[in-house]
This record gives sequence, C-alpha cells and structure tokens, in this order.
Amino acid sequence: MADQEFTDAIALLKADHREVEELFEKFEKASGSKKQTIAEQICTELKIHSMIEEELFYPALDGKIEEETFTEAYVEHDGAKVQINDIMAGGPDDRFYDSKVSVLGEEIEHHVAEEEAPSEGMFAQARKTDVDLVALGEQMLARKQELSALAASEGLPEARMTALAV
Repeated sequence: MADQEFTDAIALLKADHREVEELFEKFEKASGSKKQTIAEQICTELKIHSMIEEELFYPALDGKIEEETFTEAYVEHDGAKVQINDIMAGGPDDRFYDSKVSVLGEEIEHHVAEEEAPSEGMFAQARKTDVDLVALGEQMLARKQELSALAASEGLPEARMTALAV
C-alpha cells in the first residue's frame, strides 16, 4: 500500500473499490477457513475505507454536492457497517455466513456504482467543486496508513453508525 501513488482522493478511493471487488471474488471461490480469513479482510478494508471517507472525503464535500447523494452515502455505509459487524461476530459455520458476505458484496457493488457514476455520481460531482482533491488524497492516504497499522497491531473497533440509530 505504501508503495502505491495516487493522483488524488478519488484515485485512492477507486483503488480501494477495485481491491475489495477482488476480495469478494476470492471469497466466492474459497472454501473452509479461507472464507473466514477473506471475509475478515473484506470487513477490515471496508471499515478503513468508510472511515477515511467519513472522516475526510465526505466532510470536504458537505454543501458542495447534491444533498441526497451526500446523505445517501452515509446511510449506505451504515447499512454495510451493520453487516460488517455481524460478519465479524460470526464465522463460516453460521448458517447464513456466506449469504451475509454475498449480500454485503451486492450492497458495496451498488454503493460503488453510485459513487463512480459518470456525470451524476459523487466522484463526478466532487471533481466539479473547489476541493483540492490532491491534498485531500494525501491526507486520506496518511489516515489509511494509520488505520491499516492499527488493524494489523490491535485490530479495529466495531464499525460505528453515523446515520442509523442501531
């Protein structure tokens, strides 16, 4: 991760999207204990991704993009966080484990499509603002590296809701 260079915040987020898509594909092909390892990796990557978006990217866009796009992103994140916490609390022996991971993948696919939609997606709207996406990307990368180190050493806390009262 530290070796990669990103042109801006959006490039960093898109790289995260591609990485998680690959992990979901690996999960579908895996079996046994490998499934749990991959599912936990998916959940960790999604927690880090949502944290950098919610701590840095989304606040930078507040009031600068369509309100519905902005608020829907938080709600979609919270829906994913509920599933992430549930997956992390369970294991592959749980009856619904594979389905939970698959549904999370579908939800993430929908969220990514909305963020990356040409012209009306969040990323397209962000490019039309006065936000310095290069500087923001540098901040996000630094925070991502901090969170990745924390995940590797101590683990991340349970995902916290922002918009949903759970």
